[in-house]
Amino acid sequence: METLANWGGDGPGPWILFFPLIWAAVVVGAVTVLRRTAWRGRGAPWRPLESGRPVGDSPVAVLGRRFASGEIDEDEYWRRLSVLDERFGSVGKG
Repeated sequence: METLANWGGDGPGPWILFFPLIWAAVVVGAVTVLRRTAWRGRGAPWRPLESGRPVGDSPVAVLGRRFASGEIDEDEYWRRLSVLDERFGSVGKG
């Protein structure tokens, strides 16, 4: 340790102790920038999935997905959409 803190000219001096702090700051900064920019458009990879779909889908989107996959027929789709329209406002219009 005396070699690292040598002010006399043989050792690198006490400034060498700042390099781990500088590298830690660079790593933390890079991770922060990646989390805020690169992953924003496609959603976070750690976002939990619920039954194969992202958590937080609207009920109308789930209903449309079920209709498109053939789980429900057209009559049931329109009936359930009208119930959602009464409960949540004008979801199916426009």
